[in-house]
Amino acid sequence: MPALEMPLKQTKPQAEAGRNAVEHHELIIESGRAQRHYWLDLWRYRELFQVLAWRDIAVRYKQTVIGAAWAIIRPFLTMVVFTVVFGKLAQLPSDGTAPYALMVFAGMLPWSFFATAVADASNSLISNANLIGKVYFPRLIVPTAAVMVAFVDFLIGFVILIGLMIWYQFAPGWQVLFLPFFAVIAFTASIGIGVWITALNVKYRDFRYVVPFMVQMGLYVSPVGFSSSVVPEHWRLLYSLNPMVGVIDGFRWCLLGGESRLYWPGLALSIAVAAFFVWFGIRQFRKMEKSFADLI
Repeated sequence: MPALEMPLKQTKPQAEAGRNAVEHHELIIESGRAQRHYWLDLWRYRELFQVLAWRDIAVRYKQTVIGAAWAIIRPFLTMVVFTVVFGKLAQLPSDGTAPYALMVFAGMLPWSFFATAVADASNSLISNANLIGKVYFPRLIVPTAAVMVAFVDFLIGFVILIGLMIWYQFAPGWQVLFLPFFAVIAFTASIGIGVWITALNVKYRDFRYVVPFMVQMGLYVSPVGFSSSVVPEHWRLLYSLNPMVGVIDGFRWCLLGGESRLYWPGLALSIAVAAFFVWFGIRQFRKMEKSFADLI
């Protein structure tokens, strides 16, 4: 058989193609380049975001007996306690003719999402200290992935809400079409406050003790176990500085229809506060981001 001959020289087109390939993979080190391309990097590292979110979802219920059902049991038991304490013992009114338990759960659903998102996001950077100290990626991915895990719990909680509506034979009206709008507000408030506290927790580890206390207090000062209509009229606008007030009222308006009414000035204020925290939280996070690897 004739021997195969290997070419010793490259043709001119092959040489040019080789040089172009080298130029295509050329590494450029430039001061400030990562800062200018930060938001584009968030999209480039979207696969890392998916991996972190899926990992946290798997770890949350790993080696648990009933698994993801905890996302249903926790708000359900809280609803039962609030219904007994506020509805039966304190005799607080519901929204119109809506069952008290349904009113409580309609408020518990967004609050559980917000509380879980803030609590998980605040410890997310500390939990991923090894990853942050070794490779570059936009650190904003980490707390955002933690918020997405809480959003999965929020979607699971909708199962029991549907069950309650079937049990009480209570169907929502046309207002339910606006439910995604109020879910976006809840997500916005969670991201803003979550990333701010995340940055503070890296520098001041006291926040790992402060955050659970704040979440617990927030449950009682937010209109979860009662209707915000019981708040005196001259205090309602000030009360709406809590961004979750407008969100909870909005969820009840969407799910309970005409049985629950919106306080429009308070809703506008809650939206403005949520938008402010997004701007302020991301701004503070970006300002402190350079020092995360050293502090952790």
